[in-house]
Amino acid sequence: MSTEKKYDVIIVGELNVDLILNQLPEMPVPGREIFAGQMTLTLGSSAAILASNLSSFGMKVAMIGKIGTDLFGDVVIAHLERAGVHTGMIIRDALLNTGASIGLQFNGDRGMVTYAGAMKHLSLNDIPLNSLQLARHLHFSSYFFQPGMQPGLKSLFSTAKKLGLSTSFDMQTDPEHRWEIDYHNILRHVDIFFPNENEIQQITRKKDTEEAITAISHLVPILALKLGEKGSLTVHGGRRIMRPAFQVTEVVDAIGAGDSFNAGFLYQYLKNAPVNICQDYGNMAGAISTTACGGTAAFQELKSLDQYAKEKFGYPVACVT
Repeated sequence: MSTEKKYDVIIVGELNVDLILNQLPEMPVPGREIFAGQMTLTLGSSAAILASNLSSFGMKVAMIGKIGTDLFGDVVIAHLERAGVHTGMIIRDALLNTGASIGLQFNGDRGMVTYAGAMKHLSLNDIPLNSLQLARHLHFSSYFFQPGMQPGLKSLFSTAKKLGLSTSFDMQTDPEHRWEIDYHNILRHVDIFFPNENEIQQITRKKDTEEAITAISHLVPILALKLGEKGSLTVHGGRRIMRPAFQVTEVVDAIGAGDSFNAGFLYQYLKNAPVNICQDYGNMAGAISTTACGGTAAFQELKSLDQYAKEKFGYPVACVT
């Protein structure tokens, strides 16, 4: 007898809050104090932003991660539950502090300072592997922020595949700039890989994006490369699809835009849409994300991503064939 699929997606990854300071007159320098014109405390982290936005789009989402029993942990739980995310598998450890990132926004540029806290301590032993079979899809975010998960990540993905789940992976940036990851073996168990240009160049040690794509694309069924203002490129079944970005009139900030791309892409992928439609929805969600502060605010009142697409962007648009 097959196990009932309670969730569309289980997301494993880091959990923290973002304290975003906007409207700075300049970037801070040692010995001087400056004022920010705006402050926002919101849900942070790649995994949590993806979970919140996918749930806002109508997907059934569960989150696995580790936080403290502190006030920041309360903020994380409250935001996820308000978005409809199942939080019952999130571990709260009284001996650890919830992670936090401070984002400094100046003149279209951004600086980030992160305290990893509890996210560093999540490991494969914390994940109830038998619960994976309750979902159709497994996603993992932020490899370099979670050293406790690194030794077991290949096993997590391979277990998910054996249980019949599809899988996706967004490794995110490496704050230590070492970029040491056994991607050859990890990607064997991944269906969709979500890097950006810098990330794919760094892990392959290639200075040219084309060379990096060649080094990666044969390892994974779908390479979904995020290109920022240029849009995105997918490589799937030996075929390349380039789709342009959706334009917005006023960008507030780009925090979480890449995670929102993942959410839009997976939203259609889990409805068995063609890859080019997944890609368009990824580009669209990434664009929408930039219209509000933080990675989730633009979607909190969203009733239907499909309706928004039709009203704001005249979607569906002509697709590459």
